[in-house]
Amino acid sequence: MLNRPLFWLVVLVLVSAVVTMAQQSDSATRRIPQFENGHVKVWKSIILPNQPLSMHRHEHSRALIALTDGNLDIVQNSGERETVHWEAGQAYWLTHDEPGTLHADVNNSDQPIEVIVVELKNDR
Repeated sequence: MLNRPLFWLVVLVLVSAVVTMAQQSDSATRRIPQFENGHVKVWKSIILPNQPLSMHRHEHSRALIALTDGNLDIVQNSGERETVHWEAGQAYWLTHDEPGTLHADVNNSDQPIEVIVVELKNDR
């Protein structure tokens, strides 16, 4: 059994590690799962400035609801680049990605971009 001072030191180290991990996750571009059933998958994306979402693809069509205003560069694996503008409170329809394609989402602004995505599981 640990003596009392050593016990509290271990507790302090563990709490510090948990707080550090929480702070790091708040400062990273990420997807946060919200809800999923047999029909839809819902997540919140937070794309921080100069921290792109890595290359990925969408097999299904989806609705996107912008929580913040922002310009986002969608960079295809082919090198093609498109800039889209999201307006907070607006919804957008995005179709599935073509087979063999990937893209990254890049926020080149100085503010985080936040969206909710509702992806249909059976849209084809």
